[in-house]
Amino acid sequence: MPRKLLLPYKSVFSHFRAPRGLHDSLAMNAAKSGYRVFSANSTAACTELAKTITERLGVELGKSAVYQETNGETRVEIKESVRGQDIFIIQTIPRDVNTAVMELLIMAYALKTSCARNIIGVIPYFPYSKQSKMRKRGSIVCKLLASMLAKAGLTHIITMDLHQKEIQGFFSFPVDNLRASPFLLQYIQEEIPDYRNAVIVAKSPDAAKRAQSYAERLRLGLAVIHGEAQCTEQDMDDGRHSPPTVKNATVHSGLELPLMMAKEKPPITVVGDVGGRIAIIVDDIIDDVESFVAAAEILKERGAYKIFVMATHGLLSADAPRLIEESAVDEVVVTNTVPHEVQKLQCPKIKTVDISLILSEAIRRIHNGESMAYLFRNITVDD
Repeated sequence: MPRKLLLPYKSVFSHFRAPRGLHDSLAMNAAKSGYRVFSANSTAACTELAKTITERLGVELGKSAVYQETNGETRVEIKESVRGQDIFIIQTIPRDVNTAVMELLIMAYALKTSCARNIIGVIPYFPYSKQSKMRKRGSIVCKLLASMLAKAGLTHIITMDLHQKEIQGFFSFPVDNLRASPFLLQYIQEEIPDYRNAVIVAKSPDAAKRAQSYAERLRLGLAVIHGEAQCTEQDMDDGRHSPPTVKNATVHSGLELPLMMAKEKPPITVVGDVGGRIAIIVDDIIDDVESFVAAAEILKERGAYKIFVMATHGLLSADAPRLIEESAVDEVVVTNTVPHEVQKLQCPKIKTVDISLILSEAIRRIHNGESMAYLFRNITVDD
């Protein structure tokens, strides 16, 4: 039998003609980066971080509409195709925390039903992170939120300086807990001229590990404020004190448990020398500033001639700007994980450090499947 002549690949398909516009569509798809970045905020002030991140990545912010109905309900509309793409939702948390949470949940679910391949939440400040422990007749709200985000469709989260690192265990998907300390350390070295004469201060024993990390990296001294003026989370009642004691309660005759002694804090003291030095108080969150103001007054009494307060998340709730302005604090330095432009207008002592660089690099590496180890160089458990 004569062999069939095998035609070259080009001649076999030469009689096929692509439909009009297909070449343009393929070229456009090839040029696409394969991922989109959306902002889930309905307020303009909260989209600034998302715009900065997209500028660094060289992409446009995804087209969507997030708004509140007249009855208070949140509505999210995705204005472009996201099928088969990696989607990053940037959600900064304003004062209206619950609205921001609903915006994030609804957008994640909308993207899930639009067949997005992966939905990664970029949440620099994770809300409800202070409610990560059992309180008396309370609940671990942070775990509830983690379950809600997973149910809505999120497959990964990028966050920064969780209030408790154990929060990562609440999630059923990967969590990258980035650190802002490299940016704050750089600020100290570049913006505080005489920082070699500084001492790192923990305003309570709970913050001592973080303060120790800063002190060791800057080769500076360490001081800890301890005493009755401080109120820590560990002092709050938890579920182990429930139920409450009842008068004339029936006790088993053979059961004699040892009585736990009540706590009694010593008078306020500063462990460490701050006299004639710059005091730099470090923490992860600045929300209610009364404890920071009280710490600044004590440090001033002990001889500190300049006082800085540094933290990752500047919530600065209620009258925080006024209290800072009237206090002995010389400068408050926070990152832009939480929008605080209004507070800065009210108090010129508040300064901002931009952390969009590390967030944009995290987005790029996750999308490209690259290792995240570079972003955690020299980071230890205590950082």
